[in-house]
Amino acid sequence: MEILFLLFLGQPLWMWLVFMALVAALLIFDLGVLHSDDHEIGVAESLKLSAMYITLGLSFAGFIWWQMGGEATAQYLTAFVVEKTLAMDNIFVIALIFGFFAIPRQYQHRVLFWGILGVIALRGLMIGLGATIVAEYHWVLYIFAAFLIVTGIKMLFVTEGDHDISDNRLLKFLKRRLPVTDELHGHAFTLKRADPATGRMKRYVTPLLLALMLIEVADLVFAVDSVPAVFTITTDPYIVYTSNIFAILGLRALYFALAAVLHRFAYLKYALSLLLVFIGSKVFVAEALGWEKFPPAWSLGITFAILGAGVAFSLWKTGRGQVPVHAEQPTAQTVAIPVARES
Repeated sequence: MEILFLLFLGQPLWMWLVFMALVAALLIFDLGVLHSDDHEIGVAESLKLSAMYITLGLSFAGFIWWQMGGEATAQYLTAFVVEKTLAMDNIFVIALIFGFFAIPRQYQHRVLFWGILGVIALRGLMIGLGATIVAEYHWVLYIFAAFLIVTGIKMLFVTEGDHDISDNRLLKFLKRRLPVTDELHGHAFTLKRADPATGRMKRYVTPLLLALMLIEVADLVFAVDSVPAVFTITTDPYIVYTSNIFAILGLRALYFALAAVLHRFAYLKYALSLLLVFIGSKVFVAEALGWEKFPPAWSLGITFAILGAGVAFSLWKTGRGQVPVHAEQPTAQTVAIPVARES
């Protein structure tokens, strides 16, 4: 039993095992019970599932408080809110990918479910690597902070053109290297069929797998912003990882409700840019004032204030029919995908 109390990335091994067991149980319950069959997920089901994940994510803050104290709890909640908000852009990208490949709604949950497994692994690798680098070279935090400030400023003033998915380099590479069917085959990611040239049986991939691959790469691109953002809030790998995973689990569950009303949050981009600038500047403010770190309670309060103002302003403006040009929804014939966050 002593092995359970050995430190792993700063925390006892048993704490990591508790979290991973909880995530595994949630995924098994999600796929094995709630979605054992392919069906179209409606808004009501999406909201209920998302409410469950959000409740669990917030409840986990109680576990953090019990084991790590109030300061760690404030850091976890701040990271959770920041991660969930930054991931909203990912929903728009996912909607564009599904639209391009014409993935029916009854199969979309299957793609998102298997996609979350990739997120768990990729985020774990990125956070583990980041934690090791920060522990060895603390000055890297200043690079993260400066990067976030520059990214936030660019989001305010720079608008990049979208890129047609059909011209996406990754998609072209995959189609050159992999035998791809022209149509979907139910919820199958791969299938065997006869090669027209040789007549021999050959393994083909379906557009469903291509959609999954592009979604995984999109998440990796967004993680370039979100992971450094959380490291400027806290350098504890346990808080960084758990807040990341809970935020993404809940947001992907909410996808089916948000995808249809994402235009109502068209102006949230500006609140996100200010949030990135604030998160990055905290490191320099604390250094200038001689603080060990920026007060976590202040950080949480200011984060809620920025995002609350951004959501309220966006709902007010879009409610009056004022949607910025960058938020216009693409048509089915001209679906486009940003290769990265506007930065």
